[in-house]
This record gives sequence, structure tokens and C-alpha cells, in this order.
Amino acid sequence: MTDSLPDLTDRTLFRDWTKVTIRYADLDPNGHVNNGAINQFFEDGRVGLRHRHMRDLPVGILSGFALVKFSATYRAPLHFPGCVEVGTLVTRIGRSSYELGQAIFQEDLCVATAEVVTVHLDRTSGRSSPLPDQVRAILRSLLTAPDEASARAASSGR
Repeated sequence: MTDSLPDLTDRTLFRDWTKVTIRYADLDPNGHVNNGAINQFFEDGRVGLRHRHMRDLPVGILSGFALVKFSATYRAPLHFPGCVEVGTLVTRIGRSSYELGQAIFQEDLCVATAEVVTVHLDRTSGRSSPLPDQVRAILRSLLTAPDEASARAASSGR
């Protein structure tokens, strides 16, 4: 994962949001939202980002991507009923991979963060291959640099 990861608990970092409704079925026996459900919320955020920003790409260009690393930190219990917002941002773009930072907020409380690495694979060989130029351009437009995050926080008064 990236060494200079921004503070994912800072809500002002995120420009891409997915709203998710907490279901009763998401609860564990203690009445908290289960970590498996929280991980699904993160996936909903990644799918939402892809749908909003990459749906107009040529058919098939998004096949061949594999999630190779997922690391979540659960910061506070989450309860039913309610909704959460999943913020997703690009933290790094490599030759054949990219990294995302994600956070789940219930109102202003950050309840979980995640770091994700996705690799582009050649469909024939199964080996990593360079990111398609069209995907790279979209990822670049979503890249959030730490200095940009600081400027956003200062301008919002947070």
C-alpha cells in the first residue's frame, strides 16, 4: 500500500460517494453491523465509483481486473437502522495497478476505512499488464493528492 496515504478518516478528502442502507440482515448477534456487511459496503463504493466514472468505456475494457489486496480497519460500531456513506478515492496509479482509499461514515463519524489494490491482468496469460489508457485517464482524474486534501480541509473550515 502507498506510504503517503492520506488520512482516510477526513471526510473532506472524498469526492465520490455511495449511499448504502443498513439492513437488519447486516447485524451480528451483538446487534452491531457485521464486518462482512461492512466489507460489502466497501465493495458497493468501488462498484459505484466504477459505474459513475467508467460506464461509458468500450465493452470489455474493465474485464481482467482483480482485487489483490484489501485491508480494513474497523473504527467504531455501526448500528441498525440507518444509512452510511462510502467515500472512495484513488491514492496511487502504477503501471498495471491502482490503489484506492475508502471510508464509511455514519453522519460525521468515520466507522471504517479500507485500502485496496487492484491489478489489471492480461486475459490470455493471466499476468499483470499495463492499465488501459482510457482507464488510466479516468483514474488520474480521481486521484487525490495529500496537498489537495489539506487545501480542501482548510477551505471548508474542518
